Amino acid sequence: MITFTTNPQPADFADVRATNLAVVLRFVRENAPCSRADIAATTGLNKATVSSLVADLIERRLVRETGLTENRVGRPATMLVLDGSPYAAIGVEINVDHITAVAVGLAGEQLLSWRRAFSADQGVAAVGAVVRRVVNRMAKDERQVLGLTLAVPGLVDVQGLIRVAPNLGWHDCDLSGDLAKVLRAPGFPISVDNDANLAALAEQRFGPHGGASNLVYLTGEIGVGVGVILDGQLRRGGAGYSGELGHVQLDQDGPECRCGRRGCLEALAGIGALVGHDLSPGEIEAEVEEVVRRARAGDVARLERMGRDLGRGVSILTNVLNPEVVVLGGYYVPLAPWLLPAVEAEVRARTIAPDAGGSRIVASTLGLDAAALGGAARVLDSVDSGSLPHSS
Repeated sequence: MITFTTNPQPADFADVRATNLAVVLRFVRENAPCSRADIAATTGLNKATVSSLVADLIERRLVRETGLTENRVGRPATMLVLDGSPYAAIGVEINVDHITAVAVGLAGEQLLSWRRAFSADQGVAAVGAVVRRVVNRMAKDERQVLGLTLAVPGLVDVQGLIRVAPNLGWHDCDLSGDLAKVLRAPGFPISVDNDANLAALAEQRFGPHGGASNLVYLTGEIGVGVGVILDGQLRRGGAGYSGELGHVQLDQDGPECRCGRRGCLEALAGIGALVGHDLSPGEIEAEVEEVVRRARAGDVARLERMGRDLGRGVSILTNVLNPEVVVLGGYYVPLAPWLLPAVEAEVRARTIAPDAGGSRIVASTLGLDAAALGGAARVLDSVDSGSLPHSS
């Protein structure tokens, strides 16, 4: 769940009602079960306005009443919780070797999680086939799709165009527009973002570190990207190209990277450096399982070396950004028991601030679904910001 550092405040600009509907919905999501009086007392909206807004949200089936509570001073109050049963948000991650699709409900409950083999030369048609199946499943469950966000491992500008995704071999690709054509006007918005950005959003909304206003997520896939949340907000940079830590050069004489240069962090500490490239998802998982088996038997030299290289990259983040928490995701998660000690030691040695600036380094609890979950989180964020479905 996203934790806000200040309480939601009523709007004082153009579309007051739409904004205040979002304020009330967000409050219920963060504080349920709660009463209409709780909402009024915290947001500053008057009770009559709150009653009207809640009635609207109930009609839209975004909120529902859940009985009375007598555990308070005065008359028992009717409590409110999120409903959202007719709705779903979809997130899809496109990676070098697989597509992951998830659908979640308004309260963040996972409705579906699929993983399919993929190669970039299959193109948008393969992506469309997976999305169509997810949409059909939601329709079968009588859920309206609120939106779809696609996560890709590459540079995505602020308009959502993929400028370059080197590991996919894609350049100047309007994926959202192309997918909308394949789906033939699907009736819901489609957006595209960098996979690390979306994984960071997933950690902020669904992970155990949602209270952190300054969080960095490192993808642990074939590529190594970074999603950055500072002061509670995702930071994409001026043109949307932030986070390419994997292509920071650590060793000019190091191994060749898929980007064409040598000694990038990705070439030294990406999962491909450990198990090899051009493997299917099943083959990568099998290789990672074998590395884990060997590590448990005491064969940890490669993991320790990889952890030191990864720590050199993470120390750049701790020195420049001073995050509260750095989350290692993807295939780094099963390797974390052997990677983390080396990463932490390197970060402590290379960070100027004492105690690594207070930055904690942890393994993600969201697994390989993080970027796809972040895609769904971005859709839910848009609902929180006022893009509410209409009442039926």
